[in-house]
Amino acid sequence: MSEERQWMRVCTLAVGGNDGDALDLSGLRIKFQTRKGDIETPNSAVIEVYNAAPETLQRVQKEFTRVVLQAGYQGNYGIIFDGAIRQTRFWREGGTDSVMSILAADGDRAYNYAVVNTTLAAGSLPADHVAACQSAFAAQGAEAGYRPDLGGHPLPRGKVMYGMARKYMRDTARNTNTAWSIQDGKVQLVPVAGYLPGEAVVLTAETGLIGAPEQTQEGITVRCLLNPRLRIGGRIKLDNESVKRAQTPLKMAATYPPRLDEDGFYRIIKAEFTGDTHGNDWYANLICIGIDDTMHLPLDQL
Repeated sequence: MSEERQWMRVCTLAVGGNDGDALDLSGLRIKFQTRKGDIETPNSAVIEVYNAAPETLQRVQKEFTRVVLQAGYQGNYGIIFDGAIRQTRFWREGGTDSVMSILAADGDRAYNYAVVNTTLAAGSLPADHVAACQSAFAAQGAEAGYRPDLGGHPLPRGKVMYGMARKYMRDTARNTNTAWSIQDGKVQLVPVAGYLPGEAVVLTAETGLIGAPEQTQEGITVRCLLNPRLRIGGRIKLDNESVKRAQTPLKMAATYPPRLDEDGFYRIIKAEFTGDTHGNDWYANLICIGIDDTMHLPLDQL
């Protein structure tokens, strides 16, 4: 398990085009909010850049299509968002500062436009169905990410796959008890009672935990300092004694909140990163569930 003490913020922002040309905006004031989830719909980010040169504004609006945002602390920073620029807006703030706002989406082109058109011979397995979908996703810019051994039984007949790749991924994920999503341009599958490979991030007051985690109907809500190692499908480790328990409902038919994991390990199903290189914001807000708790996953992952 990994523990990091965090100091000296780091933030880099690059925008680029299809020709490989890129522009580094890291020296400017940058504010951001990213939203990620363990669901198939695309992640998003709003990134505001202050006082960029007029020619920079024009290039971002006319030439550039991709944005890569890295953040964290010295010795522990990395990509927290990689996606396509979908809209740029401009305004003046306080009469002096110019602001460029970038709305970006992660994998939305693959999600919305990837189409499968193939026939698999008898004997195909879930991994073959995912591979067919991945070929369609790759054609729309989404690379292959983590996927576990999907197992399954060979189909006795051939399988015709024609239609939206997301639909076939949804079916395959449901049949293999996995959750699929696009994270930073990569298509990943994670077992609904499992997690991504790698060490759990230990969250304590010494390693960035802010306040007390709370057991809610959505999951275990956690606020901490920004850490790029907090990934959708990844694990955190909490001291359960620090978790504020939900109030027990009195109604017989009440919905109960997610249970606490006996060992304090939780899988991240939602994550929001907020930051301001010239302000106080530098936080992660998480919603997590126990590793084997599938009762509180989003409906489209069950």
